[in-house]
Amino acid sequence: MKNLNIKQIAIGVGMLTGGLLLGWLIFGGNSGQIAHNNHSHESVAEVWTCSMHPQIREDGPGKCPLCGMDLIPVSSTGGQEVSVNEIQMTEAAMKIAAIQTTTVTKSVPQKDVYLPGKVMADERNIATVTAHFNGRVEQLFADFTGQYIKKGQKLATLYSPDLVTAQKELFEALKFKDTNPSFYDAAVQKLKLWELTDSQITEIIEKGEPQFYFNVYAPRSGTILERKVTKGEHVSEGKVLFEVADLNRLWVLFDAYESDLPWVSEGDSISFKIQSIPGQEFKSIVTFIDPVVSSQTRTASVRTEIVNKDSRLKPEMFVEGTVMAGMTGSGNAITIPKSAVLWTGKRAVVYVKLPDFAQPTFQFREIELGTDAGDGYVVLSGLDENEEIATNGVFKIDAAAQLQGKVSMMNPSGGKSSTGHDHDKMNGGMDEFNLPDVNISENTFDVSEEFKEQLRDVFTAYLPVKDALIETDAKNAKRKAKPLLTAISKVDMKLLEGEAHMEWMKDLEVLQSSVEHMLNHKDVEVIRTALSPLSDQLYQSIMKYQVETGGFRQYCPMAFDFEGAFWLSDSEKVLNPYFGDKMLTCGNVEEELK
Repeated sequence: MKNLNIKQIAIGVGMLTGGLLLGWLIFGGNSGQIAHNNHSHESVAEVWTCSMHPQIREDGPGKCPLCGMDLIPVSSTGGQEVSVNEIQMTEAAMKIAAIQTTTVTKSVPQKDVYLPGKVMADERNIATVTAHFNGRVEQLFADFTGQYIKKGQKLATLYSPDLVTAQKELFEALKFKDTNPSFYDAAVQKLKLWELTDSQITEIIEKGEPQFYFNVYAPRSGTILERKVTKGEHVSEGKVLFEVADLNRLWVLFDAYESDLPWVSEGDSISFKIQSIPGQEFKSIVTFIDPVVSSQTRTASVRTEIVNKDSRLKPEMFVEGTVMAGMTGSGNAITIPKSAVLWTGKRAVVYVKLPDFAQPTFQFREIELGTDAGDGYVVLSGLDENEEIATNGVFKIDAAAQLQGKVSMMNPSGGKSSTGHDHDKMNGGMDEFNLPDVNISENTFDVSEEFKEQLRDVFTAYLPVKDALIETDAKNAKRKAKPLLTAISKVDMKLLEGEAHMEWMKDLEVLQSSVEHMLNHKDVEVIRTALSPLSDQLYQSIMKYQVETGGFRQYCPMAFDFEGAFWLSDSEKVLNPYFGDKMLTCGNVEEELK
């Protein structure tokens, strides 16, 4: 038996040796090279996905079939071990995703502040011509607005019975000038209070008879801004006859919003253009900033002064001004480009490139932002000088992190991301249903009428769902939810660009999830829990994309154990979808959707 085993082993070794020799002869010794080539391609990403639709998987680059965004490669982490808030990317993935980085530095934050405004008359050079005695306008010598007048020019002639009586009193007092000089002085003073000059009073005394007509003269040279009297009109003492302004020197008043005020200070250089004088830029200095913000416009006036050469500038002309300024009292501060920042509600997120890794590695980091600095933001905390951050392709880094179950903008706690919802958890109160948070934004976007019409169709499809819940009809609510989901899916996100596109992607997540929740449950009370985020998100979308619906936003303070909830309606009449016939009219109209 022992001899047999040795013989068998010898035969096997011979066959193996022969097989290797035959293989070498057939493949020419290239098998090692083939193995090497196969190994060299294993690290290349062959699966491509969409940053907003991770369920998309393609074999190569291209466009997302759902939203039209560029696909990105799904790369493995590899290399050194990283934590849950760090992600590694290959050099190839970095190039394909067009990821760019910049080193954080400190500098004085600067910003171009754009200020709308208009030309105004200098208030210090405005004068009024008033009637100093009761009378009737006999003649007008300046009879239209815009007329230029000179100081001392005769503007009008007035007849005044009161002045006639005062002159007679002067003549009587003149008889007792030597014996009762105070009586004479009082009569003269009375005429002076009515703005008669010494020469006019002397002329009256010399003539020895009262004058019936008195002239009104211009107190200064300028342009008549407003004529407030007509020939033959009776005027009373103190009546304004004319408003006159010197327009050789003008004010330009700009409206600065509250967010712009930290960037503007007295002494700043300001340039502005006037639509009616194309091709010319005017320069001046900020001379005054209004200390009070208007309660209606939420702006404060920023003033500059300018010499009006050739009278080309006219009051009420619209201007567009620019102040290139550093933030008052800021000193050196860390400022980062806006493209580096991802927003998740109130949180601001950046990706910091870590220097201690051979393979490009980015860390997810929340930061606190200060004021808007034009093309960037001032960073209050969370970043240090000389750190390197991603400034282009940031969203693609975040999408890759989400796909790998890392901490990301859409997945702040980490763990494997999901394209759907865990409906098994939906068996308790609102917090237990795993409903998404409503995406709230104060920004508004100018979008095409086609997109607005599609969003209007979503509102129209929403109404039957709400009406079915008023009737406490779960089956009908689910039936009506299907065309609503269809209307939502028909909204063409390719009609949006930039930030408007990103905002709609977040809105879409909430809208679709809420409707899917309705479709996956039979209990009417459970279905009602999804109406609240659905209504709130649809309202936010209507507002931010400025869609006119002709509807109303209504509110019930008693819904969900007094937490309160909103819904939308095309009727001003309150019919409560959260209680139905139990409390049908509980609620009130909060807002008309205009």
